[in-house]
Amino acid sequence: MKTRLLFIIAFSIIGYATAAAQTVEEELDYYLTRHNVQDEGYDMVARYAAEGDTALHTYTPKGHTSLWNMGRWRGIRREGKGIVKDAQGRTIIGIWHADTLVSGIRIDGKGIYAGSFNRHELANGHGSYREPGGEFYEGHWQNDLREGFGFSVTNDHLWAGRWRRGRFLGERMQYHSDRIYGIDISRYQHEKGRKKFNIDWNRLRIVSLGKKSNQNVSGTVDYPVSFVYIKSTEGISIQNKYFSSDYARAHQKGIRVGAYHFFSTRQRPQDQASYFLQHTRFTRGDLPPMLDVEPSDALIEQMGGTEALLASMRTWLKIVEQRTGTRPIIYVNQNYVRKHLSQAPDLKRDYLVWIARYGEYKPDVHLVFWQLSPWGRVRGIEGEVDINVFNGYQGHWDDFLSEETIK
Repeated sequence: MKTRLLFIIAFSIIGYATAAAQTVEEELDYYLTRHNVQDEGYDMVARYAAEGDTALHTYTPKGHTSLWNMGRWRGIRREGKGIVKDAQGRTIIGIWHADTLVSGIRIDGKGIYAGSFNRHELANGHGSYREPGGEFYEGHWQNDLREGFGFSVTNDHLWAGRWRRGRFLGERMQYHSDRIYGIDISRYQHEKGRKKFNIDWNRLRIVSLGKKSNQNVSGTVDYPVSFVYIKSTEGISIQNKYFSSDYARAHQKGIRVGAYHFFSTRQRPQDQASYFLQHTRFTRGDLPPMLDVEPSDALIEQMGGTEALLASMRTWLKIVEQRTGTRPIIYVNQNYVRKHLSQAPDLKRDYLVWIARYGEYKPDVHLVFWQLSPWGRVRGIEGEVDINVFNGYQGHWDDFLSEETIK
């Protein structure tokens, strides 16, 4: 009777998997349309999207199960299927070989783990954990902690990427020639102190992603520049004197071009929008205008706090969108997303986001571009250059160019 009850508990959780999968369908669709089989863990996420929690069925012991008691075994070697309590009082329905737990399911007060174990009866290797009404996780474990690749699904979020000691780090992107790369430039690509340089648009090629030694690069970094964003204006008084010439040369080389404005907290947003529109060129097929927002916490406080900043951003974005017929992109860093943009669900919903985050792991939010390094090297440009990658592959890029560019 006790064995039967435990299996009823386990399979009632299996039934919950179908309902949960329906609530996260949009998140899974977003992930699957932005990734392919070259990306780490794609097959695992795709299988979950199609079939739900297969791990619970896979690791649940089949057939007759023996009920063993915890305590000193005194020569009894566990072999085959059995039920025990571990040192923390959690019920395990598992398979033993040579007195060692190999795999099975483990039920605790919150949910159920299904997967492999180590000799200490801790989750180790591949496995899944589900909390009914809460989170589902599938991936790699080490000593009961999430370690390595895994994905976590809740009712409104999907995290797929690397974990360390139970903490999510982010997606570890693999860099290869199938991705869409671009750069953003300003006068700093033309001036270093008193020295001035030209950009050799005929030689443009990304040859280094920067200083990070742990980037997951497949093959040699030698990528074409598929897009370039050029700084046009800042505030209501600063223009990039190289904008027009860089804009023209990029167009001549067939590179997709976008213009951006560096936002100031000290001038009215409507004046900044007018200044940007007055001094910026737009051509049909250009990338959406971009608003670069990176004030310090002190500057945000001086202008009245987060709500004042968000209101100013909305004003600039609406004016530029009305004049160009294209919704602009918001450029921020990930800390800004957590501290400020999280209070503006309308901006995250209505506008595309471009995030600066320098390191090994891709940001865990929906985005159109990721600025992954400010230390890149581009043949034809003197010094370091910001390197960006589009969030998707060629088909998604084609859709983006069809739907989001200047008409």
